[in-house]
Amino acid sequence: MTTTADAVVIGGGVMGASILHSLTSKGVKNSILLERSTIGSGSTGRSSGAIRMHYSTEVNARLALESLQIFANFDEIVGGDVGFVETGYMVFAPDHAREGFLENIEMQRSVGIDTRVISLDEARELGPAFRLDEDEHFAWESHSGHADPSATASAYISKARSLGAQVILDTPVLNLQIGETGTHRVVTEKESFEAPTVVIATGPWSGDFLSKLGIDLPLLSTRHEVFLLKRDLDTLPTHPGGGDMTNLTYFRPEGRDLTLVGNGNHEEVVNPDYYNPRYTLSYAQEVWERLANRIPDIEKAELFTGYSGLYTTTPDLHPIIDNIDGIGGLYLCTGFSGHGFKLSPAVGEVVSELIMEGTSKTIDILPLRMNRFSEGELNETKYTFKVIA
Repeated sequence: MTTTADAVVIGGGVMGASILHSLTSKGVKNSILLERSTIGSGSTGRSSGAIRMHYSTEVNARLALESLQIFANFDEIVGGDVGFVETGYMVFAPDHAREGFLENIEMQRSVGIDTRVISLDEARELGPAFRLDEDEHFAWESHSGHADPSATASAYISKARSLGAQVILDTPVLNLQIGETGTHRVVTEKESFEAPTVVIATGPWSGDFLSKLGIDLPLLSTRHEVFLLKRDLDTLPTHPGGGDMTNLTYFRPEGRDLTLVGNGNHEEVVNPDYYNPRYTLSYAQEVWERLANRIPDIEKAELFTGYSGLYTTTPDLHPIIDNIDGIGGLYLCTGFSGHGFKLSPAVGEVVSELIMEGTSKTIDILPLRMNRFSEGELNETKYTFKVIA
């Protein structure tokens, strides 16, 4: 059996969901999304959920700003409660990164991001729980926070369905047959789907999927652990979110008394079908100790739970959003390197523009083209280290 559509999106994470919503809201009603399992069952369901705008390149900063504006008004723009909480976000940089740190803040402000360098005294006022050193540098984003990744994907799916899109779950794609006449065939176990537009948004499975098409891109599926600590509310009632480039951690509050913690300098290449989805106690202990360098009272917390999720990592830690060269109607959206959720609302917009208008009008995504690796034009950042999430 073969079903025809105007567009097929492969992958039901937050990226595929956002793209499906943007296409249907722009009038592509006969759209189909195919998901190998359930909505958000891959990287999305194990995201840290952080939303911040501190990036070292303009393209990511613009995507983050556009996305924040949607997250903050999600019910009005899309519909549904995605649990957006504005906590504020502080960035900590060691003195040896001062020049790049200041250049980044200047760039972020130039594109309209509400961020600023703050003094040691102001940092102490905004984050009284933090231990701060005089030779460090600090920036503050007052409107950043976090939201629920799974709820976000589900909200996009619900709205797309209400606009006429079809979502088919538990349907792995076995093959993609490129049509010479402008129509491509997406093959699953039970049926095939033909459409002039196909979007590959397969997250950690992208490398293997593309290799079947003879496309070789430097995509790695990497495992990253996070854990949650239950705070002692008498000593540590709350704190802002933060990206700590001194101690290589990131963190944010969760609910009433939890803190979610991640690590900015550890990654492990894995098979996305066979990886350990749990966290390890040795990892939690080591990262917890580094977090306590920043938040001393977190030492009194209790280890609550944790998990591992998957990133789809590129050499320059930037995504690939592009038409696949030489193949009309075939698009790729992958490689977000741990930044995907916080960029997802804007990504849906730029991908739908790329499909329907031939170029992205909202944001210039040329730096995210797939051929940048072979051309040797990777996105360069100001830091020699990274804090992911």
